[in-house]
Amino acid sequence: MKIQSASALFRVAGMAALLGLTVGCAPQTQLLSSSSVDRPITLGLSAADFEQAAAAATQSMLESGAVERNDGKKHIMVVSSVLNDTMQRIDTDQLVKKIRVELLRSGKVMVTTAIGLNGAEDQMNTAFSELSQSRKVDRSTLVKQKLAAPNMSLSGKILQRNNRVDGNKELVEYYFQMTLSDLQNGLAVWEGEEQISKLGSAKGTSW
Repeated sequence: MKIQSASALFRVAGMAALLGLTVGCAPQTQLLSSSSVDRPITLGLSAADFEQAAAAATQSMLESGAVERNDGKKHIMVVSSVLNDTMQRIDTDQLVKKIRVELLRSGKVMVTTAIGLNGAEDQMNTAFSELSQSRKVDRSTLVKQKLAAPNMSLSGKILQRNNRVDGNKELVEYYFQMTLSDLQNGLAVWEGEEQISKLGSAKGTSW
């Protein structure tokens, strides 16, 4: 019994040492702040790039007067297609969401979540319209749904162009192109383009 206990102790001690060694050798994780100074720079698109492009687009849109109204009402905007023409698998909503947030903060634009090219963005808009047909719902608690139609549409494209420089470096250029259209007449009332250029080693990848 004493020999078995000693053996068990050795096994426990060995496992603890192995666990300690594994934890000690594990790479440390760093929490980066929202400041672009703390963020590593890559040839690919980063959160800082989306923030820069979105801020530039929103500022240009607001300064152009395209979203101004004289009747005290707010424009209702719908998000159309924003195409990804880069070598990376990115979610264009990362750009659009930041633009939407800033436009809503401006108090001049509202965004519909009930209408879109692929149906309602918020599926609850569609589900709510079906509640009136359900016997399980107290109809006295239902509000009359009357969806607001958009009068403006936001569309765009993100492009990427790669070029070799001096044989061992690569210049990667990104173009964020956005268009705001008036749905009443189909005319573009604002267009903006933000360019972000990065120079790095040609051995690296930008996607």
